[in-house]
Amino acid sequence: MPTLTLKVALPQTPARNRQLAQALTTLTAQLLGKRREVTAVIIESLPVAQWYVGGDAVRRPTALLEISITAGTNTAEEKAAFVSAAFAELQRQLGEGGLLEEASYVVVRELPATDWGYGGHTQQARKRTPAQAK
Repeated sequence: MPTLTLKVALPQTPARNRQLAQALTTLTAQLLGKRREVTAVIIESLPVAQWYVGGDAVRRPTALLEISITAGTNTAEEKAAFVSAAFAELQRQLGEGGLLEEASYVVVRELPATDWGYGGHTQQARKRTPAQAK
C-alpha cells in the first residue's frame, strides 16, 4: 500500500515507465510518508484516439494519476503537496518541453482501513496487530 495507477495518452518506452514509477514512488514516500517497499505503480498507455477532453481528441500529452491511500493517514496539506509535485513530475517527464493537456488529473483516493490491504491483511488488521500482520 499505496497503489498508484497512471494512465497516459501516448505509449511510453520501458525506460520512461521505470523513471515514472521510480519518481512517483519517491514522491509518495517523501510527501505522504508511505513505505517504498509496498508502493505499487501500474502504468497504462492509451492511444490518443481513446482520450478526449471537452469532447475532442487530445492534442498534447495527457495523464491521469490515481493514488489510493488509507483514509485519515495524511493531512489535506500533505495531499495537496503530493498533487502539486506529482503533476509537476508528470509535466517534466511527459511534457517533453511542452505542456501537458490542462485536463491532466492527479486524484487522491482515500479508502477505509477495513476495505483494503495487502499480503492478505486489511490495513485495519495491520493497525491492531502490526507484529502478526507483517
